Amino acid sequence: MTKAVGVLTAGGDSPGLNAAIRALGKAAIGKYGMNVIGFRDGFRGLVENRIIRLNRDNLSGILTMGGTMLGTSREKPHRMPVGGKTLDMTDVIVENYHKHHLDALVCIGGGGTHKNAFRLLEKGLNIITLPKTIDNDLAGTDTTIGFDTALGIATEAIDRLHSTAHSHHRIIVLEVMGHNTGWLALGSGVAGGADVILIPEIPYEVGYVSDSILRRSRGGKNFSIIVVAEGAQPRDPDEIAAKGKKQQNGRDGSEPSGDGHTMRLARELEERTGLESRVTILGHLQRGGAPTAYDRLLATRIGNACADFVREGQYGVMVAARGEDVEAVPLKDIVGNRKSVPLDHPWIQSARGVGTCLGDEKAER
Repeated sequence: MTKAVGVLTAGGDSPGLNAAIRALGKAAIGKYGMNVIGFRDGFRGLVENRIIRLNRDNLSGILTMGGTMLGTSREKPHRMPVGGKTLDMTDVIVENYHKHHLDALVCIGGGGTHKNAFRLLEKGLNIITLPKTIDNDLAGTDTTIGFDTALGIATEAIDRLHSTAHSHHRIIVLEVMGHNTGWLALGSGVAGGADVILIPEIPYEVGYVSDSILRRSRGGKNFSIIVVAEGAQPRDPDEIAAKGKKQQNGRDGSEPSGDGHTMRLARELEERTGLESRVTILGHLQRGGAPTAYDRLLATRIGNACADFVREGQYGVMVAARGEDVEAVPLKDIVGNRKSVPLDHPWIQSARGVGTCLGDEKAER
């Protein structure tokens, strides 16, 4: 019998999602003659039965496009807003799954998506997941769809900020995404030649950061670039907490303001070093635009493998990237685990080796 597979994208969007949808769809249809149904806007579309039947025509031309043709949302099956209430819609999802006679449901997303997919697996549905997140923090896979593109965007931002930092003799603080892990900040910071990199895995001391900047200044360097993961925190949270209540009005109206952690850090560094600071928050720019060649290759490789797994009846797994191969990793081994940056990781060793301050010790260069 012809197999039917459903696919959805959930959580934050990222470059490479369309490449993964295309690979799964083309392989499932072209190699195996399957029927492929896309659900719009993540698990919400699965609840509301909003579908698009994928075929060669609507899968054509999407490889290079950012975002997701299916749309996405962060809503959870077991806690979904419906008519002003928050309801468990899991049984509705199970009903719709069977209504479409699906043999498998493919969920493409990050940590939250994998948790939700695992709940559906426990309800008896055949689930396969693909790893997608610009944070690169999913356990069990070497890398995730979207990370390489976001890494390139953050690195380019650092490259561009060097010129304005040098021209105005300023401290430039760049905040990149990464609530719990520092892959994006660390990778872009090393690639972009940042002078200070602050990540969640290494609580920092403001004194070490300011000393590093002053040392550069005494050595004739009149600017510093600091890359901060949004989840980075000081070793002593009270050290800069009070600074959040201060507001500054600069000569050009662009002094750091507001109560965000990165803003408070910038003001504290101004106070300690006597140098002007400016904050740039990349935000959703990191999610936008066309995927890199690497992300297209990664998405195509694991999307194609996903179709193979459906054909073989291999369910309850995430399609992980391992070197140039793929591996089926049980979902139960993924859920609840986060891939943090190991403190002995080569990127950290490389940063320390070139004298980059990571905020946890006094840099001598």
